[in-house]
Amino acid sequence: MKWKIYILLLVVLSIGFASCEQFLDTLPDNRTQIDTEKKINQLLVSAYPGANYAVLAELSSDNFVDNNAILPVQLSAYERMHDEIFAWEPVTSSTAQDSPSYVWESCYAAIATANQVLEAIAELTEQDASLDLSAQKGEALLCRAYNHFILVNIFAQAYKDKERSQEDLGIPYVTQPETVVSGDYKRESVQEVYAKIEEDLEAGLVLISDHHYTVPKYHFNTKAANAFAARFYLYKRDYQKVVQYANKVLGANPINLMRKWDVDYDNVDAIIYDYVSINQAANFLLLPTSSLFGRIYGNRYGHNYDAMWGSTYGSGPTWSTVLPAFDGKLYISVQQDYGVFFPKASEMFEYTDKVAGIGFTHIVRAEFTAEETLLCRAEALIYLNRISEAIADLQVWNSSHLAPEELTLDVINNFYKPNNILFVKGLRNTKMSNQFKITAEQLPLIHCVLHFRRIETMFDGYRWFDIKRYGIEITHNIDGKGLQRLSFDDERRAIQLPQEVISAGMESNPRTMDAQSSEMYEKFKN
Repeated sequence: MKWKIYILLLVVLSIGFASCEQFLDTLPDNRTQIDTEKKINQLLVSAYPGANYAVLAELSSDNFVDNNAILPVQLSAYERMHDEIFAWEPVTSSTAQDSPSYVWESCYAAIATANQVLEAIAELTEQDASLDLSAQKGEALLCRAYNHFILVNIFAQAYKDKERSQEDLGIPYVTQPETVVSGDYKRESVQEVYAKIEEDLEAGLVLISDHHYTVPKYHFNTKAANAFAARFYLYKRDYQKVVQYANKVLGANPINLMRKWDVDYDNVDAIIYDYVSINQAANFLLLPTSSLFGRIYGNRYGHNYDAMWGSTYGSGPTWSTVLPAFDGKLYISVQQDYGVFFPKASEMFEYTDKVAGIGFTHIVRAEFTAEETLLCRAEALIYLNRISEAIADLQVWNSSHLAPEELTLDVINNFYKPNNILFVKGLRNTKMSNQFKITAEQLPLIHCVLHFRRIETMFDGYRWFDIKRYGIEITHNIDGKGLQRLSFDDERRAIQLPQEVISAGMESNPRTMDAQSSEMYEKFKN
């Protein structure tokens, strides 16, 4: 059975009309033909998502708390949507920036662009066999794969295994250009979506070339493409391939790619512009997004208390207070008690009218970095029982973040003990899949890599994906509602589809499980 999907019609390089008469005499679908290499290169710029999914992911995770529930304050959320996301409820209050609607439409619009490019390439090379557009084809395939990767990890359950993920609703995998406003599509299973992502990824990887890019770091260059492959196979738990692709990125001396944290900055802006600079060796792919994420801070929801102490502002296996890399680079969210923020999520405002004070809000995402790829490899090496190599990678991250002590196996085993509850979370890996096994020797190392990943990817959204991947159960203490629990198999781990998509006929994510009340949670604990 097929269902309707709400996707914007892709209208690219539109022709301007000189008069009303000329407009009326023109066919509605009169689009500029994508008939040259230059036009294909221009169009590929729109094959990257312009939405920032971090708001959905971070507020759903344990990286934010409700300040009203822990402080004697009555703060309002910057947007009503933030209340809904934090409570793991369907978002009905907004279709604007950072909403499920915005992420959904942005990714599918980018997918439509990639498909348009692929069709144009096929037509052009059929007409002229000497024309080499293989690099552009590779980029389009990777863009199509990555947009679907974002969508399936936001709007579906985490990948479990080949059999169990066949039972979970995924998202439509779109491979044809959009020619109608509302086409007929069906939701495929998570397993089917992952299989198609892998197909596009592998086909695109061998075609990528950095030579035709003016600024490679704004595109799927060779390092970014291989970093994507390493992350994809980590989520799919194909650990040999994680190492294979991460090796191509990191080389023999990964320390040379790490971000330099010993730089002193004069202000917040200097930090954020340096963090997303194309001159940073650590940055592989930079994505400009339209987002209001930076305006969350100082309002009802903050990176505060356990969320803060368990990550950016807490101790670690080789440091006793704040991680030295963040010393002097964390800022108070308006009031001292409201939490802290790191400026990589700060807003870059583009004025269209300075007098009127209006314009566009941007956050540039460092979508693939050397540090995150290193931690992908470290995690994979643990499962391959190449423990000394995994510790070596973790030590590279540790030393590059200016930790004063060396990370060793003994240090890891002594720190990541069950009673250290800020950093040792219950993992429901075997309940996710009976194939997902962690030995007693591996377990402290997994807690270490998850801790380092939480710090490294703070405000990027990946903590939510790690929570889903491992079945980590979290709670949100919500003012007026008490402690709410998200179990390992909770249906709300798949964020609900946009309301207009459901209204158009798309099957919604199931919601048979009610949110746990505080009384039920206390009963569960006991």
